[in-house]
Amino acid sequence: MTESQASEPAINAGRGALVVLFLVTMIDMIGFGIVIPFLTYLVEDLAASEGIAEVGLWVGLLMTSYSAAQFLFSPLWGSISDRIGRRPVLMIGLVGNTVFFAMFGLANTLLIALSARFLAGVFNGNIAVARAYIGDVSTPTQLTTRMGLIGAAFGLGFTIGPFIGGELSNPAARWEIFVDTIFDDYPYFLPCMVAGLLSMISLIYAYFYLPESLPKSSRSTSDTDSWSTRIGRSFKQSFSMLNNGTISVIIWATMLFIFGFTIMHAVFILYTGMPIEDGGLSYNEAQNGRIFAVIGIAGIVTQGFLIGPLSRRFGSARLMPISCLTAGLGLVLIPYTDADWGYGQLLLVAVIIAVGSGIFQPSSSTVLTRIAKREGINLGIVMGAQESISSFSRIIGPLTGGVVWTFTIGRDWPFDYHTAFHLCGIMMVLAAALSLKVSRSFDDFGEES
Repeated sequence: MTESQASEPAINAGRGALVVLFLVTMIDMIGFGIVIPFLTYLVEDLAASEGIAEVGLWVGLLMTSYSAAQFLFSPLWGSISDRIGRRPVLMIGLVGNTVFFAMFGLANTLLIALSARFLAGVFNGNIAVARAYIGDVSTPTQLTTRMGLIGAAFGLGFTIGPFIGGELSNPAARWEIFVDTIFDDYPYFLPCMVAGLLSMISLIYAYFYLPESLPKSSRSTSDTDSWSTRIGRSFKQSFSMLNNGTISVIIWATMLFIFGFTIMHAVFILYTGMPIEDGGLSYNEAQNGRIFAVIGIAGIVTQGFLIGPLSRRFGSARLMPISCLTAGLGLVLIPYTDADWGYGQLLLVAVIIAVGSGIFQPSSSTVLTRIAKREGINLGIVMGAQESISSFSRIIGPLTGGVVWTFTIGRDWPFDYHTAFHLCGIMMVLAAALSLKVSRSFDDFGEES
């Protein structure tokens, strides 16, 4: 067998298979983002019926549970897919999505909502399996382009999810056709049902067009890579990278950036939904969804059109601290929006945040890749460590936001509803300081701009 033959994939994925993988990834982000516009209102409704006052804390818990489940169960799904193949694992995930999206929309207690959200995260923990599928079926020349599908699906999903969640929430209050129906009693069931239908359509499509990518001869027959083994190895590798020179600085900066960014996920709607007389904007679900859709679209434009020219002009390392400060400025400005000019001001702030985030993420990954190659460190271990730390930040970020909001709402400045957003800005300043250290190190290395 020649070297070129050895590098050929076991199967050649057709367009249908790639469409399924795109849909799986997009639905993952739809599942994450769909609740953002209405989550605060759902929690307020359920908390009022149960006599619970800690709304911010429960918002943080519901946001966190999804990411926590993904973090914990991704290694399990990866291990299972190594033994039984990628196709059945991806299809199981789509079935779970359909069921637990509906369960969340029909939740009538906070505990049921939390359980449904966690279980949806469990079954959406198969993005690593989608990446493994692409690795199975792609030649080296196809790999980069096809992995780019994952990034595109993430951006599109984060745009579509909040938009669906906002526009389809509480339909009985907006369209007469939904009055005196199940959607009147469960005002957030419709967006969840639509997400479930998208998942069901993807399942049917996968049944007909997604072939198995992992031949039986290549499957694992032992339990050496069990769930606990993979979790333990992931933690060990991640912590080893946190004490590894410049690489550790980048990973710490990434962790602080994502931590600050995801604090906003929990408190943004708590702020915009707050009455104007209390300092908020009195926004409804649809208005919130449109703001997050703008963040998604601006992020896509930034990563699709701006990052290339900016990287060539300034260099990826120099862009990192700038992007941190840009995103931080936008996050701090959120609670200072004037209600009379709120929508226009908030759209501008959303664009600032999206541009900062859209520049930071590819820039940090590029710098991390170059340093890993320069120092001869296994790229898979480095990227795995960065993803593990990022996932951990996505877990603690919303929970921290909910806790800070709960303990500061109703108090006097500076420890009031502004505080959580100030904390976002502090995290971004710390990330910028670390990024500046990386930038100076790269200047010594001689980065090409």
